[in-house]
Amino acid sequence: MTTASLDRARMRELFDLQGSYNEVTGGLYSGDPYPIWHRLREEAPVHAGTVHELTGIPDTLYFQGLPFPDRPHFSAFSFEACNEAFRNPAVFASSPEAVDAGPEARIPGQNMLAMGGTQHRRYRGLVQPSFLPSNAGWWMRNWIEETVHLLVDDFAAEGRAELNVDFCAAIPVLTITGSFGVPMEQALDIRAALGRDQQAIVDILTPIVAARRADPLDDLVSILVQAEFADEHGATQRLSDEEIHTFSLLLLAAGSGTTWKQMGTTITALLQRPDVLEAVRADRTLLRPAIEEALRWMPTDPMFSRWVTEDIEFHGQAIPAGSVLHMCVGAANRDPERWDDPDEFDITRKVKPTLAFGQGAHICLGMHVARGEMTTGINALLDRLPNLRLDPGAPAPSFVGMYERGATAIPVLFDPK
Repeated sequence: MTTASLDRARMRELFDLQGSYNEVTGGLYSGDPYPIWHRLREEAPVHAGTVHELTGIPDTLYFQGLPFPDRPHFSAFSFEACNEAFRNPAVFASSPEAVDAGPEARIPGQNMLAMGGTQHRRYRGLVQPSFLPSNAGWWMRNWIEETVHLLVDDFAAEGRAELNVDFCAAIPVLTITGSFGVPMEQALDIRAALGRDQQAIVDILTPIVAARRADPLDDLVSILVQAEFADEHGATQRLSDEEIHTFSLLLLAAGSGTTWKQMGTTITALLQRPDVLEAVRADRTLLRPAIEEALRWMPTDPMFSRWVTEDIEFHGQAIPAGSVLHMCVGAANRDPERWDDPDEFDITRKVKPTLAFGQGAHICLGMHVARGEMTTGINALLDRLPNLRLDPGAPAPSFVGMYERGATAIPVLFDPK
């Protein structure tokens, strides 16, 4: 495997937070929303309106729960309110028409985000073992470690690099597509088609699924084709091709679209604080709290949405059934009721659970893989790039975006080996 077939120009187009690909999620927003979110949370834990409208963006934006112009919208900003909504799926459902047709139901085309209750637990249980911390080594050995070091090989001798796209963005997209048996030359085709041309992805996956049914290998598609469950009569069933395609679309979208931004945010936060970066370089046990602090301080997806199934009085706000509640986890993760000096990036603070990966039944399935990618990637940079620092001759990275936040280009210098 080599990275020669990874089109760098296309990477920059697909992973430009301020490019057309991300414009619909508020990619052009370059302000700091946190002072506004602090004010809103101090005024009330829950407000009428969407997060971006309340932040001062009048545009129509698209994200989970948006735009749905025919529904009332509300936004929660406190940790207590957001956490409560995550943990009450009966009232705050994960889709407009949450599905729980019982353990025997098979609903083609319906992904796990739209499922609730028994059905969601059954489908999630088919793949969850592959994403547990105990299986981190499987991901490391098969995809993450080789990908990380091949990427570093590309620039280690040059003394300079742009880490956001050429490194951070490439790791998760190559990891998740590799786990599906997709050749590297098609990895960016997957990324380009996500959310725009699902059939193009299905066309890439169809021969892979057929091949794994005939001859399973040690990858995620093989796990899906061999997954078994009992139907209402107790007979053993396997997933249909359509169900595998639906699973795959969800996992590919989640696996290639978020970790790169969170890794870039973490690396930028460390580079902006050279003393903290050197402390982590000297003592790698500090890397885990650094990653967790970055997840708290600036989660890459600062909002999740839920659909309200019944009239409810929620933290002082009357919310009618049929509304959409937007949980501003970015604001919740800086709630001073839970964290002292919440605006400070402090890797020495006591680690507490945050809402960066959500909470409750729909907590992010791939969060441990994401942590593994970030840990392996940052360790490799610290191991292989002596005197790593921001390039003073290039524009400094900044944080941009509304519903997909992350760093702009991360230009660095280091001592070449």
